[in-house]
Amino acid sequence: METVLVTGAGGYIGTVLVPKLLKKGYKVKAIDRYFFGKEKLPKNENLEIIKEDTRKLNEDLFKDVDYVIDLVAISNDPSGELFNEATLQINYESRVRTAKLSKKYGVKRYILPSSCSIYGFQEDIVDETSPTNPLTTYAKANEKAEQNILPLADDNFVVTVMRQSTVFGYSPRMRFDLAINGMTYGAWKTGKLPLMRDGSQYRPMVHVQDTTDVMILLLTADKEKINGQIFNVGGDDLNYQIGKLGEIVAKTVENETGKKVEIEWYGDPDHRSYRVSFKKIKKILGWEPKWNAESGVKEIVSKLEKGEVDKTTETITLNWYKELEKWFNIIEELKMYGGILNIDVDKIL
Repeated sequence: METVLVTGAGGYIGTVLVPKLLKKGYKVKAIDRYFFGKEKLPKNENLEIIKEDTRKLNEDLFKDVDYVIDLVAISNDPSGELFNEATLQINYESRVRTAKLSKKYGVKRYILPSSCSIYGFQEDIVDETSPTNPLTTYAKANEKAEQNILPLADDNFVVTVMRQSTVFGYSPRMRFDLAINGMTYGAWKTGKLPLMRDGSQYRPMVHVQDTTDVMILLLTADKEKINGQIFNVGGDDLNYQIGKLGEIVAKTVENETGKKVEIEWYGDPDHRSYRVSFKKIKKILGWEPKWNAESGVKEIVSKLEKGEVDKTTETITLNWYKELEKWFNIIEELKMYGGILNIDVDKIL
């Protein structure tokens, strides 16, 4: 059996990817801090759960590993701005180190899931050869990772970059701070759909099932076609204007629930707007997405209706990070002699 090392395995994408890899017959080393819990991954004899920070990975972890999918990331713009230094360390520096260690220990393929957000504001439709324009710490860290990792590619070390569209859809580590997911929840819960002004901005979308399918495809694709290459991951029909996307979400939720949904505008205009071409991945790998906004909304509404998922502090990434930091500081302040109420009595004698 071949082994895949996955960083960020306990996250939104990782908890969808890992079960697929196991089903395909791979052994998986699943590395994460598991801020959102280990229980979101399935129990499996071929799954090794490793609780570790990717900034501190031991080199021994890379021995006998065939492939690395380096998902780890502080995973959205608001979190990236609040935890600026950590974002650069994790999204950029740790992934460069992981790529170098992968090459050192004979890993055959390394996949870097990056983001279309590095295109920033663009007037024209962009492809993989277009100039980038990262506007946030999250986007800048992804760009730096790409720039430092792609040159590592050679005949024995296949490196591929995936510039993912904004991801949506159900995951065991659910997120309601992603565009389609958040819109769907608001429409379902309150009959109000919050939209950031002014709605004309474009954003490419991709379902979490589709992007994880691409990751698995890249493990076996002809290396001559993918080595040292960047692929935008999404579909041309999934370049949505936010206003029109809101209308699709509202209509779909209405059809699924029979309840009226109204769109409510908020905030200042979002200047991150970019339309992306996905011709390359279709031409070279023959891949096209299976999901669209409507099918993704139906999936989430079904989960909500069945009570299988709900919006909590944990499903809003930045809020959960803030909560963890708050309680860390409280506990650090209160703990004495190895505990709070239960302490090491020997230390006070």
